[in-house]
Amino acid sequence: MSDRSRADAVYDALLERQGEQWVQPRVERTRRVLELLDDPQRTYRVVHVTGTNGKTSTSRVIESLIRAHGLRTGLFTSPHLERFTERIMIDGEPVSDAAVADAWDEIAPFVDFVDAELAAADDAPLTFFELLTVLAFVAFADAPIDVLVLEVGMGGSWDSTNTADGDVAVFTPIDIDHADRLGDTIRAIAEVKAGIIKVGAAVVSARQDAAAEAVLRAAATAKDATIAFEGREFALTDARLAVGGQLISVRGIAGVYDDEYLPLFGGHQAQNAALAIAAVESLIGGGSQPITGDVLAEGLAQATSPGRLQLVGVSPTVIVDAAHNPHGARALAAALGASFDFDEWGVVLGVLADKDAAGIVAALAPLAAHVFATAPDSERANDADRIADLAEAQGVPVTVHAGVTDAAEAARAWAAASDRRAVVIAGSVVLAGEAVGLAAEEDWKAGWSE
Repeated sequence: MSDRSRADAVYDALLERQGEQWVQPRVERTRRVLELLDDPQRTYRVVHVTGTNGKTSTSRVIESLIRAHGLRTGLFTSPHLERFTERIMIDGEPVSDAAVADAWDEIAPFVDFVDAELAAADDAPLTFFELLTVLAFVAFADAPIDVLVLEVGMGGSWDSTNTADGDVAVFTPIDIDHADRLGDTIRAIAEVKAGIIKVGAAVVSARQDAAAEAVLRAAATAKDATIAFEGREFALTDARLAVGGQLISVRGIAGVYDDEYLPLFGGHQAQNAALAIAAVESLIGGGSQPITGDVLAEGLAQATSPGRLQLVGVSPTVIVDAAHNPHGARALAAALGASFDFDEWGVVLGVLADKDAAGIVAALAPLAAHVFATAPDSERANDADRIADLAEAQGVPVTVHAGVTDAAEAARAWAAASDRRAVVIAGSVVLAGEAVGLAAEEDWKAGWSE
């Protein structure tokens, strides 16, 4: 069997498990498997990242900056755009098929053992995300890596990733999301997320709602952890457009960095980069040592954020963004207005059923000249007709399309009729992944042709 087939078999085995949207607060199950494996997650330093929006982008910039220091890195993020190995990155590349298959062979006997224990206790077997987390921790230990940048799956305190002890705990903006599982107030959600703060850790946080800030400060005090907030201990002081991205200036915890090139669009990406810089200062040098100029330049320059304000087509311009909740959609709308010079945007929109579709549509409606309603390729997809109804209620012209291929073709044809039009594909990570793959397959960067 080829390494590719072996890795695909691993993913098939994971998919037979309870899905990653199924959440039971039971971190001890993951901990049990890891104990049997001699705690691979304790063999490297950890930067643990939570929040509501910007986790993946911030994690990717942190990883890039750490790698620029000459350290061997791991990066664990979710979900993936095209292939599950994207979730387990080693030195900036997806884990090899052979490595992920070998790691699975390593953990399989222990998984069977713990599943049997759970069955005896009348508890559900290990889930997709619990096992993916264990698989990643083992693959990182086998590599081996020096530092893991670890994105929380959902919440914090009882998330599977919280079996690792973060030297640095990073908080992106906290907003309402997954209210049925995390709580329906920002305070309640912040309390769950604050669970990643470990004794003696360094905490860095984006600007937060007052309730969230109070929760994080109290949690840091209780754990004897230091805490630094954007706007106080560090700040983004300037961001302006540049070709292919922006120039940012940051007052860090340990140094001042002026006019650094970041190849990502959007004011929120500039803020993510400032947060990433503070996190890396906290990890390397304990917040007292500036990042040297050439290391910072290299780390920012090689930062990517697939599926986040990603340019996938020209003539017409096509942007893909995973914006899958109102906060992300508002950031997308602001970024499109600030970073691009078009009169009209066609919005290809598909949303999963467990997301706030009405809130996403309301956030994008002011910039949409036309909505091309569709559905992501997922059993959890919202019906395209419902998305269309929401867009019509906002007074936006709308058409309904069977899938992203049809929707994107119609949107690109619409945009090609005027050089003042462009297309954005948004509303779901699943849809973003489909669009990125389709753009590469059809070579949208070669321009539109009938």
